[in-house]
Amino acid sequence: MKIKTKDTVLVLAGKDKGKKGEVKSVNPAKNRVVVAGVNMVSKHTKPSQNKQGGIVQVEAALDASNVALVCNHCKKAMTPKMQITADGKKVRVCRKCNEPII
Repeated sequence: MKIKTKDTVLVLAGKDKGKKGEVKSVNPAKNRVVVAGVNMVSKHTKPSQNKQGGIVQVEAALDASNVALVCNHCKKAMTPKMQITADGKKVRVCRKCNEPII
């Protein structure tokens, strides 16, 4: 999976198509990502000693194929390519501007 936590992504499909957000968590085993402020669902919570119960809005997971990574430099959505640097490290690189993604 080429998407990591704290990356900025663009939603390509679903009810929030076109929205951008930061990735909060990644589950590579299920190929799912949670994006801040996207795919909000209502969750019914039970009251406990620390929290009040009720209906709360939380982000649900999206399939990783429905999001595209946004480049820090050119601000375009793309699929990154992997490149090996001179010191032998793998780095994600933008396909459009050839800048490394930090």
